[in-house]
Parts: sequence; C-alpha cells; structure tokens
Amino acid sequence: MESRIHLDNITIVLHRPRFPENIGSVARSMRNMGISRLHVVSEEEINVDRALVLATHAAADVIHDMKQFRDLKSAVADAGYAVGTTARLGKSRRLVKTPALMAETVVPISRKNRIAVVFGPEDRGLTNDELRNCHDLVTIRTADFSSINLAHAVMIVCYELFNASSTANAAHFPRLALRPELDAMYEQLKHILVRISFIQPDNPEYWMDRFRRFFSRLPLRAGEVSIIRGICRQVDWYGRKCYEDGKAGRAPDFKVQSDPEKSATQPDRKTG
Repeated sequence: MESRIHLDNITIVLHRPRFPENIGSVARSMRNMGISRLHVVSEEEINVDRALVLATHAAADVIHDMKQFRDLKSAVADAGYAVGTTARLGKSRRLVKTPALMAETVVPISRKNRIAVVFGPEDRGLTNDELRNCHDLVTIRTADFSSINLAHAVMIVCYELFNASSTANAAHFPRLALRPELDAMYEQLKHILVRISFIQPDNPEYWMDRFRRFFSRLPLRAGEVSIIRGICRQVDWYGRKCYEDGKAGRAPDFKVQSDPEKSATQPDRKTG
C-alpha cells in the first residue's frame, strides 16, 4: 500500500457539471480507483441528495467530503500540477497526452505535490481560457464518436492513475509552484514584456499562451518562480530608473545596485 499513498494527492475537479447525478456517478468511479478528493465548481448550491443516489453507499464519503468552489482558479489553487481534459484538438491544443502517458508523468510528481485533473461541462468541455489554468492536456482517443459520458471519462483517467501508481518509480520531485504563484508570475511577466515592447498590449495573450506552454513543460518549482519574478522586478525598476535619470539629465549608471524594495521578496534559497 505504501506505493499508492500518493493517490491521496490526486484531486478530480468537475467544472460546472450540469446534473448532480453525474457528480454522484463520478464519485463512484473515483472510489473504484482509490481516489477520494473531489472539487466541484458551481455557482449554485449542489443538491447532495440527488448526487448520493448514484454515488451509492460505497462512495457516499466522497460526496460528503467534496469541496465546492465558485471559480476554476480557486478549485485548482492548491495543486502544484493541473491537467485539463479535452476532446477537441487544434492549433492551441497541440501537446495532448493519452491518459496512460499523463499518468506516468504526474504520478511521481504527486508524491510531493497535489495534482488536479479537470473535467469540463458535459455539453461543451473546457474552453481555451479555462485550459490556461492547466499545465498539461489529456484526451481519450475514440472512434468516430468522441463524446464520452462524464463518469466514464473520469473512470478511464482514474484507472490509468491507479494503474501507474503501483509501478511508478521513486523519482524525486520538489514542491512545484501553485496556481496562484504561477498566475502572479505570468501577470508580472506580461506587464514587463509589454513595457519593453516585446509583446503588443492589444493582444498579449498570443505570446503569453506560448510562455505558459513553455514553462508548463518544465514544470516550474516554487523557488524558480520567485527567481523569474525577481528578474521582472529588477528589469522594471531599472527601466524606471533609466527613465528618471534621463529626465534629470544624469548619465546612465551601468553599475546600478539592486532595487532596495525587492529585498523582502527575495526567493528562499532553500526552496526548490
């Protein structure tokens, strides 16, 4: 059993499911595969009684312990690595893994980090904007008809996670940056790249999506995010200082010291 403890770090996230009964069916699929953490994004109060009908007694604890959130960012905020599910492929959804390959990737990571696997609404799936909350994409290959029942899709993914959990190697993965840390980094990076005219302010997300895909392949540790943010702060401060020096008629100082205001937010050298 020790080799499967990391399954406790797997969270299934249902983004705006349409019917409480589907939540119950998902809970039952999760329980079959030893996964019990369930997050549900819904603006309306979930009808627990209707969900319990299809969860059955065996998965009732999954329903009782599930957490409800108003938005997707909050639902994946405690995850160091998030995987989005999609049936649609295209230009912005190129790097898509099968459930088996995804499981091999995330199971070792889950030993030290929480993993979120996100499923979209039954009628439309996850949008490109919602998938920006995810490091990786997974798709379930089908024949001509690609629509899969939500509970069945969850079962397939959970089965691969369970199957990989018993054979995963003991590779060490440190704590990865959480979603709020990454979002703050991307926002800061976008701000500085617009300021130095590397990207245009009228369509910054075109390039930011590329940066998200690039960093998601690493993935970033918490300490590495702090380093990147520190670089952004230094570039921003130095640009402002050069501007002020120019206004005052002072020659540029290429031996300038670091911004004193950022000393309180220097990355912890022990992190990552």
